[in-house]
Amino acid sequence: MKETKEELKLRAGKIISRLKKAYPKASTALLHTSAIELLVSTILSAQCTDERVNKVTIELFKKYSKINHYANANQSELEHYIKSTGFYRAKAKNIINCCKALIEKHGGTVPDNMEDLIQLPGVGRKTANVILGNFFGKIEGIVVDTHVKRLSGRLGFSKEVDPEKIEQDLMEIIPKKDWILIGNLLIFHGRSTCQARKPKCSVCQVNQWCPSKIY
Repeated sequence: MKETKEELKLRAGKIISRLKKAYPKASTALLHTSAIELLVSTILSAQCTDERVNKVTIELFKKYSKINHYANANQSELEHYIKSTGFYRAKAKNIINCCKALIEKHGGTVPDNMEDLIQLPGVGRKTANVILGNFFGKIEGIVVDTHVKRLSGRLGFSKEVDPEKIEQDLMEIIPKKDWILIGNLLIFHGRSTCQARKPKCSVCQVNQWCPSKIY
């Protein structure tokens, strides 16, 4: 029997409640002390683990501490610092161009709204949602990374494969007050339990509400 939208909302609420208890300190794992550090880290995190990004940014943030440092950076030198994150040439180019745009269009500051953020080179909705939610505390959407995409399918929250369509499905069933938190909760759960290759269904905190559980 197909689940109604109200039944889905109720089940999603139970899952969120349980995950909140399981991961009370859920927040972005990307280490940062400023908006530009989080922006750079999020760009670097594409197709790369947060753990690797955090190792790279220890030295990177010592060398480049301000927006103008990136805007005026030598691309080859920047590539050297971020090479281990993968796709380093494209990432270095995006970071430099993004920071140039921040100086030219936003007075050298990271904007705190979706419209301006997604106009920046290398910044899509996922990156913008990370910045808005985790730095500015603004609720405009839900972060959909590889973990959130995988878990949204397994938990029956969305049948879509496009991240923006998945985000829309999530926003329909999850209360707006939980939009920032749900991304972090699903990321934490995806890393620790609902892993890509071999989900740990037998010890999963939300397996009683999961249509994909395997024993």
